[in-house]
Amino acid sequence: MIVPSIDLRNGHAVQLVGGKEMAIDAGDPRPVAERFRLAGEIAVIDLDAALGAGDNAVVVRDLLALADCRVGGGVRSVEAARAWLDAGAAKVILGTAARPEILRQLPKERLIAALDAEHDVVVVEGWRTKTGQRIVDRMAELKEYVGGFLVTFVEREGRMGGFDLDRVKALVEAAAPARLTYAGGVTTAEDVAALDRIGADAQVGMALYSGRLSLGNAVAAPLVSDRPDGLFPTVVADERGVTLGLVYSSFASLAAAIEKRRGVYHSRRRGLWVKGETSGDLQELLRVDLDCDRDALRFTVRQSGAGFCHTGTRSCFGEDGGLGRLARRLAERLQNAPAGSYTRRLLDDPELLRAKLIEEAGELAEATTREAAVWETADLFYFALVALARRGGSLADVERALDRRERKLTRRPGDAKPDKGGGA
Repeated sequence: MIVPSIDLRNGHAVQLVGGKEMAIDAGDPRPVAERFRLAGEIAVIDLDAALGAGDNAVVVRDLLALADCRVGGGVRSVEAARAWLDAGAAKVILGTAARPEILRQLPKERLIAALDAEHDVVVVEGWRTKTGQRIVDRMAELKEYVGGFLVTFVEREGRMGGFDLDRVKALVEAAAPARLTYAGGVTTAEDVAALDRIGADAQVGMALYSGRLSLGNAVAAPLVSDRPDGLFPTVVADERGVTLGLVYSSFASLAAAIEKRRGVYHSRRRGLWVKGETSGDLQELLRVDLDCDRDALRFTVRQSGAGFCHTGTRSCFGEDGGLGRLARRLAERLQNAPAGSYTRRLLDDPELLRAKLIEEAGELAEATTREAAVWETADLFYFALVALARRGGSLADVERALDRRERKLTRRPGDAKPDKGGGA
């Protein structure tokens, strides 16, 4: 798989050759992250922090709100690593600080040890200092403490000159069971596919920024179809993971989908098919995932209009229900709830809504049976979703906030706040 990289210097996304010579200044990294996030996790490396020349912490925090990020560069203590994990980083990348006494204090599955090497010798401090230690020896010391390694061949970084696959394969074996991410010289879709076949991910920067490698081709590279028509079954799901339908993708439709950031598929009857182009029920493409066998896809989309199915239902399996359906109905009623309806009253009267939230929360707290707890929870969810819709939030936003909270290591005591009065 591909891991797109955003290297930060002075607040800009940049690409350097050999870690020194400026080759590309891509400007504001935020739109870059919005594009790259379709591929899954992205690597965000603070070059200034790595070199002790300030930092880009504010920018990194903005990127964490936009995408699942692996954060590295200048992370040299347990406290710094915890801070980024608390801020929502999917993983942290440690270089100089990748030492057992630090790593053992952090969650193994969210740690990546960065091993930058020049001709197989590990270098640190922004690639300026040689340690004299070989990569495989360093891996042997650290692999019980980390979930992955990021290996960069400095002499190939940013030069788009290819790499030695056998050399990387030996490192994959040395790193096991930790997963290896490789950087340096990855230039083509074939490079990404070759690394995937040996069990390594490809961290790519220069080839993407320069246009030598398109993001669509990079994402599609590991795919292998066993169908006579060469197509890939594609499960389409909404932001909450609810299945909307099953369609098919080709290499061409996948490339178009990623380029347009739309739901674009291969119709066996019509060829390239942009969902909603005729009906108006467009899809914003949020993420593309490959399955474990690399022969099927999942598109996560933001569905607009009536729904995904040509029959006018939300999904090809009929209408959905539950919280998702309720939240969408409430959002729609912000504009067209009939006068005199209870939802309209709540939307127009914030004091009434506040009173009902407090009332229902109190009744849930006092529920003594399963049936009562279910009933009162349903009531509280309804009023909470009205309040959410009134402020322009969505249920998917809430679920993402919960996911980010799960990533926090530092927990608050959770004590009740002092009663300021006005409660039920």
